[in-house]
Amino acid sequence: MTDGAAVAADHSDLAALTAEIVACRRCPRLVAWRELVAREKVARFRDEPYWGRPLPGFGDPDGRILIVGLAPAAHGGNRTGRVFTGDASGDFLWAALFRAGLADRPSSRRADDGLTLTDTYIAAAVRCAPPLNKPTIQERDACAPFLARELTLLTRVRVMLALGAFGWDACLRTLAGSGHRVMGGRPRFGHGAAVEIGPYVLVGSYHPSQQNTFTGRLTAPMFDSVVGQAVDIARA
Repeated sequence: MTDGAAVAADHSDLAALTAEIVACRRCPRLVAWRELVAREKVARFRDEPYWGRPLPGFGDPDGRILIVGLAPAAHGGNRTGRVFTGDASGDFLWAALFRAGLADRPSSRRADDGLTLTDTYIAAAVRCAPPLNKPTIQERDACAPFLARELTLLTRVRVMLALGAFGWDACLRTLAGSGHRVMGGRPRFGHGAAVEIGPYVLVGSYHPSQQNTFTGRLTAPMFDSVVGQAVDIARA
């Protein structure tokens, strides 16, 4: 499902960026935390190996939708080695993408399970699991070039779907850094908010975190609606 008028992504450059992300040790606090978590583990995963490194993006390099989350979960992506894999947020996300026809299965608990995405690529604003799920401004800025370079290499992207206010802010910063700005002030984050910025449309969604899904702030129909919104825009 690609746009024949667009240029296909350079997969070799994307693979090189992936390798660079995985090897990154720019932020001492994040390096120390992700590796501590990987050593000490938690009881329910004590017999499993942990990834304990930064997470690259994942999905269809020729996709028209780029989903941007906050950061890996300490015992989710930091354990499995793939973004949104092995935690409750991922369970919610994959099910929605499956219902929208963007994923070939409704759940994913391991990075080697063969999950395939169509027309969709997923990345995080910060690539290492942060303590309390709260990266510092310096850590955010140190990671920002990775998302900017991914967007450059993902040449068919039309829609950026930001999960949460942090993801929304990361997308705005990335687009502004590429010379794409919105006239009339900074767009406000909201579930279902959409704004055209240069050649892209930025769409906002509440993050599928447990604090949102367990409280009902984000329901499956709400998430399906915003994913469908992104799909409709991307394929228009």
